[in-house]
Amino acid sequence: MDARPIYTSGVTPSLKNLDWRSFLARPQLTPPTPHRLDALKQEPILITGAGGSIGSALALRLAAVGAARLVLLEASESNLYALQRDWADSGAPGSMTPVLGSVADRALLQEIFSTHRPGIVFHAAAFKHVPLMEEQPLAAMANNIFATETLAQVAAAHGARVVLLSTDKAVEPASVMGATKRVAEQIVLAAGGTVLRLGNVLASRDSVAEVFARQIEQGGPLTVTGPTARRYFLALDEAVNLLLGAALHPETGTLLAPVLPATHSIAEMARFMAQALKPASAIPIEFTGPRSGDKETELLWKTGELACPAGQDGMVQVETDPLPGTQLESRLAGLRAALEVRDIAEALDALRALVPDYAPSGAVLKLAHECGPRVCL
Repeated sequence: MDARPIYTSGVTPSLKNLDWRSFLARPQLTPPTPHRLDALKQEPILITGAGGSIGSALALRLAAVGAARLVLLEASESNLYALQRDWADSGAPGSMTPVLGSVADRALLQEIFSTHRPGIVFHAAAFKHVPLMEEQPLAAMANNIFATETLAQVAAAHGARVVLLSTDKAVEPASVMGATKRVAEQIVLAAGGTVLRLGNVLASRDSVAEVFARQIEQGGPLTVTGPTARRYFLALDEAVNLLLGAALHPETGTLLAPVLPATHSIAEMARFMAQALKPASAIPIEFTGPRSGDKETELLWKTGELACPAGQDGMVQVETDPLPGTQLESRLAGLRAALEVRDIAEALDALRALVPDYAPSGAVLKLAHECGPRVCL
């Protein structure tokens, strides 16, 4: 096992030292061996969303294993500054080029690829908050779908491979966020890239663990959607190792997912955190009901999809049925046209054509009914 540290930029301090292994109650997923990681030292690497919890941990891990040149693209000034600070504090070797900007900026991407020539792109930039994206569906579509399309096109033109960080919420999606990530998967797969679906990453920025930590500090209550709500959970170091393994996977155009034995109860996680952080206090739990776009549980692949072992990195390769290239392009064109006039109803219809098993929430359907073109912000 690789004993190198996993840095935790952006993680709430009280969460860094929690014994997440005891909560997960399963063996740690096996990381790639140092010998295999040598392959990632050979060429420049671009990370989008580099200032997020996963992006920054990935950047610092790549530096620690000897990646020579990293280009770190981040749209948030404060997140990029924090990553620069953590990089300096870590004493990480190698060369780091911070770039402040959006992955949707085609001219900026062209400049990055022409100047730095990355061979691998870890695409971690996305809008991810389910309830917020239910209220802002056009923003979710523009960022998660069309920024990904721009990146995939520019990367392909420069001979680079994209490794997309996706989510279990893309499987039979009930949220705009999940549906847009499913379209992003199809775009990357059609371009010959690699997709990695993950569950919830423990202690990542703005995760449910951070919410619980704030609520515990305030004495509760801990708000959970329901007693039967369950999710797949991974530690941050496991998420980073899986991304590295996905980048090393020899086949292109593949969809990967981790081998996890079971989901975990969100209520049990809340109780675990309360006991760990304030053992002398009785922190109550309040069941609030599902939010718009929430599901009771998630899947890493849907019924009918075939999952086969993908090698030595604790993953399976999921055989999925992508839209044929011409259909994907024509339906993306329809969605783009709806976004240009900010027509939520038309955009939602186009999104459902791209993701037929997407079941929109009542809140999104109501928003589409109420807002015509050029009406809603």
